Amino acid sequence: MMRQYELVERVAAYKPNVDEGLLNRAYVYAMQKHGAQKRASGDPYFSHPLEVAAILTDLHLDEQTIAVALLHDTIEDTDATRKEIDQLFGPRIGQLVEGLTKLKRLELVSKKAEQAENLRKLLLAIADDIRVLLVKLADRLHNMRTLHHMREDKRARIAQETLDIYGPLAGRMGMQGMREELENLAFRHVNLEAYETVTARLNELREKHAGTIAQIEETLTQRLAESGIEAEVSGRQKKPYSVFSKMQRKALSLEQLSDIFGFRVIVASEEDCYRTLGIVHRTWPLVPGRFKDYISIPKQNDYRSIHTTIVGPSRQRVELQIRTREMHEVAEYGIAAHELYKDGVPQDGPADRLRSESSAFAWLRRTIEMLSEGETPEEFLENTKLELFQDQVFCFTPKGRLIALPRGATPIDFAYAVHTDVGDTCVGCKINGRIMPVVTELANGDEVEIIRSKASTPPQAWESVAITGKARAAIRRATKMSIRKQYSGLGQQILERAFARSGKTFSKESLKPYLSKVGHKEVEDALASVGRGELASADVLRAVHPDFQDSRAVKPAVKSEEEGWFGLRTAAGMIFRIPGRSKSPKSPEEKPGALPIRGTGNDLPVRFSPDGAVPGDRIVGIIEPGKGITIYPIQSPALTDFDDEPDRWVDVRWDLDAEMSTRFPARVRVSAINEPGTLAEIADTIAQNDANIHNLSMVTTAPDVTVMMIDLEVWNLPHLMRTLNQLRARTCVTDAVRVNG
Repeated sequence: MMRQYELVERVAAYKPNVDEGLLNRAYVYAMQKHGAQKRASGDPYFSHPLEVAAILTDLHLDEQTIAVALLHDTIEDTDATRKEIDQLFGPRIGQLVEGLTKLKRLELVSKKAEQAENLRKLLLAIADDIRVLLVKLADRLHNMRTLHHMREDKRARIAQETLDIYGPLAGRMGMQGMREELENLAFRHVNLEAYETVTARLNELREKHAGTIAQIEETLTQRLAESGIEAEVSGRQKKPYSVFSKMQRKALSLEQLSDIFGFRVIVASEEDCYRTLGIVHRTWPLVPGRFKDYISIPKQNDYRSIHTTIVGPSRQRVELQIRTREMHEVAEYGIAAHELYKDGVPQDGPADRLRSESSAFAWLRRTIEMLSEGETPEEFLENTKLELFQDQVFCFTPKGRLIALPRGATPIDFAYAVHTDVGDTCVGCKINGRIMPVVTELANGDEVEIIRSKASTPPQAWESVAITGKARAAIRRATKMSIRKQYSGLGQQILERAFARSGKTFSKESLKPYLSKVGHKEVEDALASVGRGELASADVLRAVHPDFQDSRAVKPAVKSEEEGWFGLRTAAGMIFRIPGRSKSPKSPEEKPGALPIRGTGNDLPVRFSPDGAVPGDRIVGIIEPGKGITIYPIQSPALTDFDDEPDRWVDVRWDLDAEMSTRFPARVRVSAINEPGTLAEIADTIAQNDANIHNLSMVTTAPDVTVMMIDLEVWNLPHLMRTLNQLRARTCVTDAVRVNG
């Protein structure tokens, strides 16, 4: 175990003016607090924070970060408190330590939700100070190095979490060396058989191509020296997990991978990078399509380098990475290699300065934006993983703005990456000047122009097409707002009608002072609650007018044969006119203000009763709390079940386009002679009439007669009646009628 003076010496080696007092206090405090605690390996627990601190000294981080590493488990695992740490080490270090503390005693419904909440807290703490992430990654790295001491079930869970979150998170922050070690340590525990197989094959290939690697290294070093370029050339081999994941992702064999072997060429300047590239391409043939210039267009994690793949002397594909020393530092250590950490971090924290100097914060800022959208923990975790795992594709706006997106992104993701309003109003797109579907997968270098309409809202189906968390969250939010708007409009109609029955006038302004009485903070929320059937209009009426007396008793029906309708008059004065069979007065669907019903594709959840309804039927809607509106034909006997619930009745009308090709449900009962071929004849008749059988069941079967209940899909009422007449005309059919018709 590293001693106190050894830790100070490690920091002093790269930071001569080290604050020894801070490190000594943190060392002694953490050792005393952890006391006799033991790890699963049997080692003193204090050895863990000490090793975490040692990992961070390898990254040449400041003494504040090293102190946080020593203290990072004290609040969680000892009797230390945030207040005590603030007093001894200052509020900034106390804040960092608390940011690393897991959520304890959190009552969550699942392990997945707990994992997501811990990730939320970690990312919020990172947004305030990136050093939280550096300590957390070092903490996870040491835990992975000692994971073999844990129980098998716990090993599998921690290793999978490392592959899902912490490895990709290190990569997103540019810390490639730490990412590779985390993923390979986890790979061993998640899939030992695959790990051993890939490792063995890599060892075989290394031995097989050892001569080729040495030859390329020698030739390249000589050619660069002849051109006056000082360079450090080193061979490398891809790590087992990286090889395995690429084989799975691209469905390739190990021999088909082009970058198992590679070289890093480190030169003095950016100009030398491009000169080296020319020498490489003049010496060995280039593999077409395998050249990437990340110096001109850096990755979002600040990675800069030139990648090219050549065909080596033995026809083996070999990748070369050409970069400067500074680029190499960033490639290996990411944010930890930033100049901000070379001479220590100011007391006010590095977050603001780092944001302006490092594009690695771009992804983090987008992720933090999702935290404010009120997503469930599971949705947040899913979207975060989606963004962590994706490679990048670079596209441009018509004005030349560069937009970096995950590979596989569509114009929908592009639109939301530009701005949420652009995504919400997107109706189409042009890719490289051509109108293309919004589900087209984007490629590097595409110029994307978004076609917008202020009257548009994103279809809910886009959520399954979008691959970025930002786009999915925005589409989900826009869909909720659209449905809320529909419900609030319906709720306003219901309240206006209820207030009018009582001789009152409803307005949104009159409701505002009484929102607390109905359990809502905004008028639109209250209206939507009424529209969904969750809040009774009578309760709103009583809240605004306390003297209102409600009586839901339904008086006997009043029937008028002359007018051809019968009605229900409630004590509150509300009348529902239901057309009778003797005459046809003005039908409900002709009423101004009736809710238009298309039957399918409406934002407001609409469904049909089991017996169905077709265009041409007079219809009425019944609000189903939490489910939407159920449409019944006006003659349906099922409507009597809602006689004493007037608030649930809604005027509805058909609203169909002439070109609309949508079938609607209708249930019919067919009585037929029980003999071979009868069912086929009935089905043939229905097919000849362009109707569709959705479901069929035998209700009763006797020796002579069979009664069938058939759920049909038809265009409209005349189509249904024509189909029934054709069925009755068949000699094998004794009767065919519409159920409840």
